[in-house]
Amino acid sequence: MQRTDFSKMTCSIARTLDVIGEPWSPLILRDIWVGITRFEQLMADLEISRKVLTERLNHLVGHGVLERRPYDRRPRYEYVLTRKGAELVDLLMVMNGWGNKWLAGEAGPPVVYRHHACGEVGAVDLRCAGCGEPMHAHDVDPLPGPGAAG
Repeated sequence: MQRTDFSKMTCSIARTLDVIGEPWSPLILRDIWVGITRFEQLMADLEISRKVLTERLNHLVGHGVLERRPYDRRPRYEYVLTRKGAELVDLLMVMNGWGNKWLAGEAGPPVVYRHHACGEVGAVDLRCAGCGEPMHAHDVDPLPGPGAAG
């Protein structure tokens, strides 16, 4: 089945979905972020087929989100986040917060975050880079940017 190409759309959300919009990619990024970096480990943890994992890893490497690094003389690689990939993990942290709030159920959230700077367990909160105030959907007006379609 042919995937829809969102990369040419004049929308940063669509372009981001072109990179990580299929369900396996965010889970692969999550695993690599927490230290599961080798192909066989990823395959086992995600219970994903070799073919799908190979395709997803090649896609993420091709988009500069992951980097392949050899770990022995045979052609074996581990995968590490690039700077671009680490910034995508920030997006996953926000998604995790939403899931913790709305989908965790009575058992509570499966994952929480301890902040290195203060040592506290807390939630990720979106803030305005200009003033530091909370920045959520009801706090902003979407305006055309310089790359908006004519």
